[in-house]
Amino acid sequence: MSIERINPDELGRPSGFAHAVRATGTSRVYLAGQTALDSDGAITGTGIVEQFERALANLLTALAAAGGTPEQLVTVTIYIVDVADYRRHAREIGAVWRRLAGTEYPAMAGIGVARLWDDAALVELQGIAEIPG
Repeated sequence: MSIERINPDELGRPSGFAHAVRATGTSRVYLAGQTALDSDGAITGTGIVEQFERALANLLTALAAAGGTPEQLVTVTIYIVDVADYRRHAREIGAVWRRLAGTEYPAMAGIGVARLWDDAALVELQGIAEIPG
């Protein structure tokens, strides 16, 4: 199994993401969107950083249950209710990512949305991982 992060010199230096990720010899795992839901189904955390941490932890819990680890994430999409607030807290969010998922980044996209399924949710993470097949 091999996962390669590809960052061409012709593109800007990525910070907090990889431009492309190639996997060989793996099985694909699709991870449903995760918000800051606790085990009782209630949104936790009052701010974007707290909610991002819980949503990422939930995504990684689902990944672990499928037999995967954070470095096997090949893409993550982040849906954000307030992009300006997310950007204001980017350093803190990056620190959460590194603490929970490490320093290998998948291909990522951040998308501003009007709202998420749960009204109190500020952020949702969805991903795809490639795990040993």
